[in-house]
Amino acid sequence: MSTATSSQAPPQPKPSALTRLLAVPNFGPIAAIVIAVVFFASQSDRFLTGGNFSLIVQQVMVVGTLAIGQTLIILTAGIDLSNGAVMALGNIAITKLAVDSGLPPLVAIVLGLALTAGFGLLNGSLVSLVKLPPFIVTLGTYGIAFALTHIYSGEQTISGLPHTLTYFDKTFPLGDTDITYGSVAMLVLFAVAWYVLRQTAAGRHVYAVGNNPEAARLSGIDTRRVLLGVYTAAGLIYGLAALLLVARTGVGDPNAGQTDNLDSITAVVLGGTSLFGGRGSVIGTLLGALIVGIIRNGLQLMGVPSIYQTLITGILVIAAVAVDQFNRGRQK
Repeated sequence: MSTATSSQAPPQPKPSALTRLLAVPNFGPIAAIVIAVVFFASQSDRFLTGGNFSLIVQQVMVVGTLAIGQTLIILTAGIDLSNGAVMALGNIAITKLAVDSGLPPLVAIVLGLALTAGFGLLNGSLVSLVKLPPFIVTLGTYGIAFALTHIYSGEQTISGLPHTLTYFDKTFPLGDTDITYGSVAMLVLFAVAWYVLRQTAAGRHVYAVGNNPEAARLSGIDTRRVLLGVYTAAGLIYGLAALLLVARTGVGDPNAGQTDNLDSITAVVLGGTSLFGGRGSVIGTLLGALIVGIIRNGLQLMGVPSIYQTLITGILVIAAVAVDQFNRGRQK
């Protein structure tokens, strides 16, 4: 009588607790926030106050809103160097149309949003239809938007704004803390972006194009339309960031927000979105923006010079990109 022997593959070792923990979505940014909060709370009695946390959110609401649009573009494996300059142009357009041209504030806002969305449409057309690299396209439109801002403004700051333009700087009480409507508006935009990306077909197409554009095309996704829509939507979001910037500063300043393109990329990277596309979330971007805001606020309370804030932020960005590269190599 013969016996049949069967070979079975050895059981796979169970992942360690640390591995399972690292697999939790947004674990890295959340851990960074917790560590930063604990550290700065031990260094300053003013850090753990409602007023200070409200201030942190106010300080990141403009860059955070910009970073929503930046996230959409980076998810498609692109990048937008023009968003800070486009926001500044929208800022000047809205304020100058309302003050110097005498247009109703709501009309000025609509025209400003149309202008920034138009820049997004231009970026998207050059990337999706002409097939130019996003880095080069947005570097070019950065220069265009920067120049138009200073030409149109005449290097002058626009003041005396109607109350409609500064509405989002108004506050309402939440317990003992005053919360600005601009902070709420930013959180609402994050919630809308999260829903679109995670719960709609359009959002799934964004991830598919960023993960593998050729496979997405072969599966029937119109990749050119997706890219065009993403860049145009991002431009519209930059206009909303311009409106929040107007409310935050109370003036139309041609120099405000010009370097926020780098801060928006920083927030996206720290939030765990891959620069290679196809992986990440806007919730991570919100956490990334809060990381930067918490670190800068905590260091200010400690009396640390601002140049060290920039130094630490740069180190964190390099570390985040290195982790992303390591994860990609491990997955391959």
